[in-house]
Amino acid sequence: MSRVGKYPVEIPSGVEVAIAGGILTAKGKLGELSMPLSSHVETKVEDNKVSVAPRTEAAQARMMWGTTRALVASLVKGVSTGYSKTLEITGTGYRAAVQGKNLVLNLGYSHDVIYAIPEGIKISTPRPTAVVVEGIDKQRVGQVALDIRNFRKPEPYKGKGVRYDTEVIRRKEGKKK
Repeated sequence: MSRVGKYPVEIPSGVEVAIAGGILTAKGKLGELSMPLSSHVETKVEDNKVSVAPRTEAAQARMMWGTTRALVASLVKGVSTGYSKTLEITGTGYRAAVQGKNLVLNLGYSHDVIYAIPEGIKISTPRPTAVVVEGIDKQRVGQVALDIRNFRKPEPYKGKGVRYDTEVIRRKEGKKK
């Protein structure tokens, strides 16, 4: 019995969910997302809830049960409220700015790092040392935030680099004299 899969996904007001041809589509105020459904699980929309159940007792069906439910919940939340990740930039002279459709990062290299903002993602810089990545697709928001973080990962000695706002960097002691 899946601990995640057995609970139905509540559909908030203003969100429409439809299943057609093995594809689940969710429409909300922020946009529209769709995902293919696994043939191992049965998905139903009834009473403003989406319920997922395995078709058989096979291991693959039980694995896809909770996974499908979690993906449906992400879709519904994405089109209703959206997702956001905040990155903090630490280091002397390190800063970020949005210029047109590009994010320009000054991270201590000899040149500025220019990151093209993907379609469907909104990036803002409320202050020069903070980058906010927003969008309706949870996976894409996380991937864009990771791509930005990978330009200069935080290092453990001085803590310089790009990190998530909730991330804690374990600091190391420097060398002794």
